[in-house]
Amino acid sequence: MKKNVFQNAILGSGLLLFLGMLESCTSTAVTEKKQADSSSVKIETFILKKDTISTVLNLPGELIAEQQVDLYAKISSFVKSMQVDIGSEVKKGALLMTLEAPEMSSQVAAAKSRLQSQQAIYSASKASYNRLYETSKTPGTISSNDLEQAQAKMNSDLAQYQAAQAAYKEVGSIASYLEIRAPFNGVISARNVNLGAYVGPSGKGSESPLFTLQDQQNLRLAVAVPEVYTGYLKQGHAASFTVKSLPSEKFTAQVKRKSGALDLRLRAEMVEMDVPNDSKKLLPGMVAEVHIPLPAVTSTFIVPRNALLDTSEGLFVIKVMDNKSEKIAVKKGRESADKIEVFGELKTGDRLIQEPSEEMPNGMIVK
Repeated sequence: MKKNVFQNAILGSGLLLFLGMLESCTSTAVTEKKQADSSSVKIETFILKKDTISTVLNLPGELIAEQQVDLYAKISSFVKSMQVDIGSEVKKGALLMTLEAPEMSSQVAAAKSRLQSQQAIYSASKASYNRLYETSKTPGTISSNDLEQAQAKMNSDLAQYQAAQAAYKEVGSIASYLEIRAPFNGVISARNVNLGAYVGPSGKGSESPLFTLQDQQNLRLAVAVPEVYTGYLKQGHAASFTVKSLPSEKFTAQVKRKSGALDLRLRAEMVEMDVPNDSKKLLPGMVAEVHIPLPAVTSTFIVPRNALLDTSEGLFVIKVMDNKSEKIAVKKGRESADKIEVFGELKTGDRLIQEPSEEMPNGMIVK
Protein backbone atom coordinates (compact mmCIF):
# COMPACT_ATOMS: atom_id res chain seq x y z
CA MET A 1 0.00 0.00 0.00
CA LYS A 2 2.78 2.42 0.87
CA LYS A 3 4.52 1.52 -2.37
CA ASN A 4 1.51 2.52 -4.46
CA VAL A 5 1.22 5.83 -2.66
CA PHE A 6 4.91 6.59 -3.30
CA GLN A 7 4.56 5.71 -7.02
CA ASN A 8 1.51 7.94 -7.37
CA ALA A 9 3.40 10.86 -5.76
CA ILE A 10 6.30 10.46 -8.18
CA LEU A 11 3.96 10.32 -11.16
CA GLY A 12 2.12 13.46 -9.95
CA SER A 13 5.34 15.42 -9.55
CA GLY A 14 6.48 14.45 -13.04
CA LEU A 15 3.19 15.49 -14.55
CA LEU A 16 3.36 18.89 -12.86
CA LEU A 17 6.93 19.37 -14.09
CA PHE A 18 5.90 18.49 -17.65
CA LEU A 19 2.95 20.85 -17.58
CA GLY A 20 5.20 23.65 -16.30
CA MET A 21 7.74 23.11 -19.07
CA LEU A 22 4.95 23.03 -21.71
CA GLU A 23 3.50 26.31 -20.41
CA SER A 24 6.94 27.93 -20.46
CA CYS A 25 7.53 26.89 -24.09
CA THR A 26 4.11 28.12 -25.11
CA SER A 27 4.69 31.51 -23.40
CA THR A 28 8.08 31.88 -25.10
CA ALA A 29 6.56 31.14 -28.52
CA VAL A 30 3.78 33.69 -27.98
CA THR A 31 6.29 36.31 -26.88
CA GLU A 32 8.49 35.70 -29.91
CA LYS A 33 5.43 35.88 -32.19
CA LYS A 34 4.41 39.20 -30.64
CA GLN A 35 7.93 40.57 -31.09
CA ALA A 36 7.98 39.46 -34.71
CA ASP A 37 4.59 41.00 -35.29
CA SER A 38 5.70 44.30 -33.71
CA SER A 39 8.92 44.56 -35.75
CA SER A 40 7.48 43.43 -39.07
CA VAL A 41 4.48 45.27 -40.51
CA LYS A 42 2.62 44.68 -43.75
CA ILE A 43 2.56 48.12 -45.43
CA GLU A 44 1.63 49.17 -48.95
CA THR A 45 4.49 50.51 -51.05
CA PHE A 46 5.05 51.70 -54.62
CA ILE A 47 7.98 52.02 -57.00
CA LEU A 48 9.25 55.55 -57.64
CA LYS A 49 9.49 56.67 -61.25
CA LYS A 50 9.79 59.91 -63.19
CA ASP A 51 6.76 61.53 -64.75
CA THR A 52 5.53 64.94 -65.91
CA ILE A 53 3.04 67.15 -64.13
CA SER A 54 1.12 70.10 -65.52
CA THR A 55 -0.45 72.46 -63.02
CA VAL A 56 -2.38 75.71 -62.99
CA LEU A 57 -1.15 78.42 -60.67
CA ASN A 58 -4.04 80.35 -59.11
CA LEU A 59 -3.03 83.72 -57.66
CA PRO A 60 -4.65 87.07 -56.85
CA GLY A 61 -3.64 90.00 -59.04
CA GLU A 62 -4.35 93.71 -59.34
CA LEU A 63 -5.28 95.70 -62.43
CA ILE A 64 -3.46 99.02 -62.69
CA ALA A 65 -3.46 101.72 -65.36
CA GLU A 66 -0.78 101.57 -68.04
CA GLN A 67 -0.05 105.24 -67.26
CA GLN A 68 -1.21 107.27 -64.29
CA VAL A 69 -0.15 110.72 -63.16
CA ASP A 70 -1.10 113.19 -60.43
CA LEU A 71 -1.14 116.76 -61.76
CA TYR A 72 0.01 119.60 -59.48
CA ALA A 73 0.47 123.35 -59.92
CA LYS A 74 4.09 124.43 -60.24
CA ILE A 75 3.60 128.03 -59.07
CA SER A 76 1.42 129.66 -56.41
CA SER A 77 -1.84 130.65 -58.04
CA PHE A 78 -5.62 130.42 -57.95
CA VAL A 79 -7.96 128.26 -60.01
CA LYS A 80 -9.48 130.48 -62.71
CA SER A 81 -11.38 127.92 -64.80
CA MET A 82 -11.76 124.15 -65.21
CA GLN A 83 -12.50 122.50 -68.52
CA VAL A 84 -12.86 118.88 -67.28
CA ASP A 85 -14.29 116.89 -64.38
CA ILE A 86 -14.25 113.29 -63.08
CA GLY A 87 -14.85 110.85 -65.90
CA SER A 88 -13.85 113.23 -68.69
CA GLU A 89 -11.92 111.61 -71.53
CA VAL A 90 -9.12 113.88 -72.75
CA LYS A 91 -6.50 113.82 -75.48
CA LYS A 92 -2.81 114.55 -75.10
CA GLY A 93 -2.22 118.31 -74.84
CA ALA A 94 -5.83 119.17 -74.04
CA LEU A 95 -6.34 122.12 -71.66
CA LEU A 96 -7.61 120.86 -68.30
CA MET A 97 -7.43 123.92 -66.07
CA THR A 98 -6.45 127.59 -66.21
CA LEU A 99 -4.79 129.26 -63.23
CA GLU A 100 -4.22 132.94 -62.49
CA ALA A 101 -1.41 134.69 -60.66
CA PRO A 102 -1.62 138.55 -60.89
CA GLU A 103 2.02 138.97 -59.92
CA MET A 104 3.05 136.94 -62.94
CA SER A 105 1.68 139.63 -65.28
CA SER A 106 3.86 142.22 -63.57
CA GLN A 107 6.93 139.97 -63.84
CA VAL A 108 6.31 139.37 -67.53
CA ALA A 109 5.87 143.12 -68.18
CA ALA A 110 9.05 143.97 -66.27
CA ALA A 111 11.08 141.32 -68.09
CA LYS A 112 9.76 142.54 -71.45
CA SER A 113 10.65 146.14 -70.58
CA ARG A 114 14.22 145.17 -69.62
CA LEU A 115 14.55 143.24 -72.84
CA GLN A 116 13.44 146.20 -74.94
CA SER A 117 15.79 148.53 -73.04
CA GLN A 118 18.80 146.26 -73.52
CA GLN A 119 17.90 145.81 -77.17
CA ALA A 120 17.95 149.60 -77.68
CA ILE A 121 21.28 150.00 -75.85
CA TYR A 122 22.85 147.23 -77.89
CA SER A 123 21.55 148.69 -81.17
CA ALA A 124 23.05 152.10 -80.32
CA SER A 125 26.46 150.72 -79.32
CA LYS A 126 26.55 148.52 -82.42
CA ALA A 127 25.75 151.46 -84.70
CA SER A 128 28.42 153.59 -82.98
CA TYR A 129 31.02 150.89 -83.43
CA ASN A 130 30.13 150.44 -87.10
CA ARG A 131 30.54 154.18 -87.75
CA LEU A 132 33.91 154.28 -86.00
CA TYR A 133 35.03 151.22 -87.89
CA GLU A 134 34.12 152.72 -91.27
CA THR A 135 35.83 155.98 -90.32
CA SER A 136 38.98 154.18 -89.13
CA LYS A 137 39.52 152.95 -92.67
CA THR A 138 40.86 156.46 -93.40
CA PRO A 139 44.33 156.59 -91.83
CA GLY A 140 44.75 159.00 -88.90
CA THR A 141 41.04 159.66 -88.28
CA ILE A 142 40.27 157.20 -85.39
CA SER A 143 42.77 155.85 -82.91
CA SER A 144 42.90 152.12 -82.42
CA ASN A 145 42.17 152.60 -78.70
CA ASP A 146 38.87 154.33 -79.39
CA LEU A 147 37.89 151.60 -81.81
CA GLU A 148 38.71 148.88 -79.29
CA GLN A 149 36.70 150.61 -76.54
CA ALA A 150 33.71 150.93 -78.87
CA GLN A 151 33.92 147.25 -79.75
CA ALA A 152 34.17 146.25 -76.07
CA LYS A 153 31.10 148.34 -75.23
CA MET A 154 29.19 146.74 -78.08
CA ASN A 155 30.10 143.23 -76.87
CA SER A 156 29.10 144.12 -73.29
CA ASP A 157 25.74 145.48 -74.43
CA LEU A 158 25.21 142.31 -76.50
CA ALA A 159 25.78 140.15 -73.44
CA GLN A 160 23.30 142.25 -71.43
CA TYR A 161 20.77 141.96 -74.24
CA GLN A 162 21.16 138.16 -74.39
CA ALA A 163 20.74 137.96 -70.59
CA ALA A 164 17.51 140.00 -70.86
CA GLN A 165 16.29 137.63 -73.58
CA ALA A 166 16.94 134.59 -71.34
CA ALA A 167 15.18 136.27 -68.37
CA TYR A 168 12.14 137.12 -70.49
CA LYS A 169 12.01 133.56 -71.83
CA GLU A 170 12.23 132.15 -68.30
CA VAL A 171 9.36 134.31 -67.04
CA GLY A 172 7.35 133.35 -70.11
CA SER A 173 7.95 129.65 -69.42
CA ILE A 174 6.81 130.05 -65.83
CA ALA A 175 3.71 131.86 -67.01
CA SER A 176 2.91 128.89 -69.26
CA TYR A 177 2.53 126.76 -66.10
CA LEU A 178 -0.73 128.60 -65.47
CA GLU A 179 -2.26 126.27 -68.04
CA ILE A 180 -2.58 122.63 -66.92
CA ARG A 181 -2.61 120.28 -69.93
CA ALA A 182 -2.95 116.50 -70.31
CA PRO A 183 0.40 114.71 -70.81
CA PHE A 184 -1.28 111.71 -72.52
CA ASN A 185 -4.65 110.36 -73.60
CA GLY A 186 -6.72 109.21 -70.65
CA VAL A 187 -9.59 109.66 -68.25
CA ILE A 188 -9.81 112.08 -65.32
CA SER A 189 -10.28 109.77 -62.34
CA ALA A 190 -10.02 112.33 -59.51
CA ARG A 191 -10.52 116.09 -59.00
CA ASN A 192 -9.55 117.73 -55.70
CA VAL A 193 -10.05 121.50 -56.24
CA ASN A 194 -12.80 123.98 -57.04
CA LEU A 195 -12.91 127.40 -58.70
CA GLY A 196 -10.99 130.01 -56.76
CA ALA A 197 -8.99 127.49 -54.74
CA TYR A 198 -5.41 128.34 -53.87
CA VAL A 199 -2.90 125.89 -55.36
CA GLY A 200 0.85 125.78 -55.62
CA PRO A 201 4.07 124.11 -54.58
CA SER A 202 3.50 125.12 -50.95
CA GLY A 203 0.46 125.67 -48.81
CA LYS A 204 -2.77 123.81 -48.20
CA GLY A 205 -3.68 123.64 -51.86
CA SER A 206 -0.74 121.35 -52.66
CA GLU A 207 -1.63 118.56 -50.25
CA SER A 208 -3.67 116.79 -52.95
CA PRO A 209 -3.18 116.79 -56.73
CA LEU A 210 -5.39 118.97 -58.92
CA PHE A 211 -6.33 115.98 -61.09
CA THR A 212 -5.45 112.33 -61.44
CA LEU A 213 -5.20 111.19 -65.05
CA GLN A 214 -5.29 107.48 -66.00
CA ASP A 215 -4.80 105.67 -69.28
CA GLN A 216 -7.65 103.16 -68.92
CA GLN A 217 -7.53 101.87 -72.48
CA ASN A 218 -4.43 99.84 -71.65
CA LEU A 219 -4.07 98.14 -68.28
CA ARG A 220 -1.42 96.12 -66.50
CA LEU A 221 -2.14 93.02 -64.45
CA ALA A 222 0.36 92.82 -61.57
CA VAL A 223 0.83 89.42 -59.90
CA ALA A 224 3.23 88.41 -57.09
CA VAL A 225 4.51 84.91 -57.97
CA PRO A 226 5.88 82.87 -55.02
CA GLU A 227 9.55 81.95 -55.12
CA VAL A 228 8.90 78.22 -55.65
CA TYR A 229 7.16 78.91 -58.99
CA THR A 230 9.40 81.62 -60.45
CA GLY A 231 11.57 79.12 -62.33
CA TYR A 232 8.59 77.74 -64.26
CA LEU A 233 7.19 81.07 -65.45
CA LYS A 234 8.60 82.63 -68.63
CA GLN A 235 7.86 85.72 -70.67
CA GLY A 236 5.11 85.08 -73.19
CA HIS A 237 3.27 82.55 -71.02
CA ALA A 238 -0.48 82.88 -71.47
CA ALA A 239 -2.81 83.42 -68.54
CA SER A 240 -6.49 83.96 -67.93
CA PHE A 241 -8.26 85.87 -65.19
CA THR A 242 -11.67 86.82 -63.89
CA VAL A 243 -12.96 89.73 -61.80
CA LYS A 244 -15.75 89.76 -59.24
CA SER A 245 -17.85 92.34 -61.07
CA LEU A 246 -17.94 90.14 -64.21
CA PRO A 247 -17.86 86.55 -62.89
CA SER A 248 -19.18 85.01 -66.11
CA GLU A 249 -16.48 86.54 -68.33
CA LYS A 250 -12.93 85.29 -68.72
CA PHE A 251 -10.13 87.59 -69.89
CA THR A 252 -6.74 86.66 -71.31
CA ALA A 253 -3.28 88.16 -70.97
CA GLN A 254 0.39 87.34 -71.53
CA VAL A 255 3.41 87.68 -69.28
CA LYS A 256 5.35 90.71 -70.54
CA ARG A 257 7.61 91.83 -67.72
CA LYS A 258 9.34 90.14 -64.76
CA SER A 259 11.03 92.14 -62.04
CA GLY A 260 13.99 89.74 -61.84
CA ALA A 261 14.12 90.06 -58.05
CA LEU A 262 12.15 88.88 -55.04
CA ASP A 263 10.21 91.21 -52.80
CA LEU A 264 11.95 91.00 -49.41
CA ARG A 265 8.64 91.04 -47.55
CA LEU A 266 6.60 88.64 -49.68
CA ARG A 267 9.49 86.53 -51.05
CA ALA A 268 7.76 86.72 -54.43
CA GLU A 269 8.65 88.06 -57.88
CA MET A 270 6.46 90.77 -59.36
CA VAL A 271 5.16 89.84 -62.81
CA GLU A 272 3.20 92.14 -65.13
CA MET A 273 0.88 91.33 -68.03
CA ASP A 274 -0.53 93.75 -70.60
CA VAL A 275 -4.32 93.79 -70.85
CA PRO A 276 -6.04 95.68 -73.71
CA ASN A 277 -9.20 97.37 -72.43
CA ASP A 278 -10.86 98.93 -75.46
CA SER A 279 -14.30 97.95 -74.14
CA LYS A 280 -13.61 99.76 -70.83
CA LYS A 281 -15.18 96.84 -68.93
CA LEU A 282 -12.17 96.57 -66.66
CA LEU A 283 -11.21 99.33 -64.25
CA PRO A 284 -7.87 100.15 -62.60
CA GLY A 285 -7.79 98.90 -59.03
CA MET A 286 -9.85 95.76 -59.66
CA VAL A 287 -8.68 92.57 -57.94
CA ALA A 288 -8.41 89.64 -60.35
CA GLU A 289 -8.24 85.87 -59.85
CA VAL A 290 -5.39 84.87 -62.16
CA HIS A 291 -4.94 81.36 -63.60
CA ILE A 292 -1.45 80.69 -65.02
CA PRO A 293 -0.88 77.26 -66.64
CA LEU A 294 2.53 75.78 -65.81
CA PRO A 295 3.17 73.14 -68.49
CA ALA A 296 5.55 70.24 -67.84
CA VAL A 297 8.97 70.82 -69.36
CA THR A 298 11.03 67.88 -68.06
CA SER A 299 10.16 64.70 -66.20
CA THR A 300 10.72 64.69 -62.45
CA PHE A 301 9.87 62.45 -59.51
CA ILE A 302 6.13 62.48 -58.85
CA VAL A 303 4.62 60.91 -55.74
CA PRO A 304 1.04 60.62 -54.48
CA ARG A 305 0.05 63.37 -52.06
CA ASN A 306 -0.40 60.81 -49.24
CA ALA A 307 3.20 59.61 -49.67
CA LEU A 308 4.59 62.94 -48.43
CA LEU A 309 5.18 63.08 -44.67
CA ASP A 310 4.86 66.63 -43.32
CA THR A 311 6.46 66.94 -39.87
CA SER A 312 7.75 69.73 -37.65
CA GLU A 313 11.27 68.80 -38.81
CA GLY A 314 10.42 69.13 -42.51
CA LEU A 315 9.09 67.12 -45.42
CA PHE A 316 10.01 63.45 -45.84
CA VAL A 317 9.24 60.32 -47.80
CA ILE A 318 9.97 56.88 -46.33
CA LYS A 319 12.06 54.60 -48.50
CA VAL A 320 12.26 50.85 -48.01
CA MET A 321 15.74 49.38 -48.47
CA ASP A 322 16.58 45.78 -47.54
CA ASN A 323 13.11 45.54 -45.96
CA LYS A 324 13.93 48.39 -43.55
CA SER A 325 12.43 51.88 -43.52
CA GLU A 326 14.51 55.06 -43.96
CA LYS A 327 13.31 58.66 -43.90
CA ILE A 328 14.48 60.78 -46.86
CA ALA A 329 14.24 64.57 -46.66
CA VAL A 330 12.67 66.13 -49.77
CA LYS A 331 11.50 69.46 -51.11
CA LYS A 332 8.26 69.77 -52.98
CA GLY A 333 7.68 71.53 -56.27
CA ARG A 334 4.47 71.83 -58.23
CA GLU A 335 1.28 70.23 -57.01
CA SER A 336 -1.82 68.83 -58.67
CA ALA A 337 -5.02 67.45 -57.17
CA ASP A 338 -3.47 64.17 -55.97
CA LYS A 339 0.23 64.32 -56.95
CA ILE A 340 3.26 66.31 -55.82
CA GLU A 341 6.63 66.93 -57.45
CA VAL A 342 9.50 66.11 -55.04
CA PHE A 343 13.26 66.65 -55.05
CA GLY A 344 15.76 64.86 -52.85
CA GLU A 345 18.24 61.98 -52.68
CA LEU A 346 16.03 59.66 -54.68
CA LYS A 347 16.49 57.55 -57.79
CA THR A 348 14.28 55.71 -60.20
CA GLY A 349 13.16 52.35 -58.85
CA ASP A 350 13.22 53.30 -55.16
CA ARG A 351 10.52 51.61 -53.10
CA LEU A 352 8.49 54.13 -51.07
CA ILE A 353 5.76 53.68 -48.49
CA GLN A 354 2.33 54.63 -49.82
CA GLU A 355 0.96 56.24 -46.63
CA PRO A 356 3.73 56.95 -44.08
CA SER A 357 3.17 58.20 -40.55
CA GLU A 358 5.35 59.81 -37.90
CA GLU A 359 5.17 56.65 -35.79
CA MET A 360 7.27 54.77 -38.35
CA PRO A 361 10.91 54.91 -37.09
CA ASN A 362 14.02 54.39 -39.15
CA GLY A 363 14.97 50.71 -39.33
CA MET A 364 11.43 49.38 -39.01
CA ILE A 365 11.08 46.06 -40.79
CA VAL A 366 8.65 46.27 -43.71
CA LYS A 367 7.39 43.11 -45.40
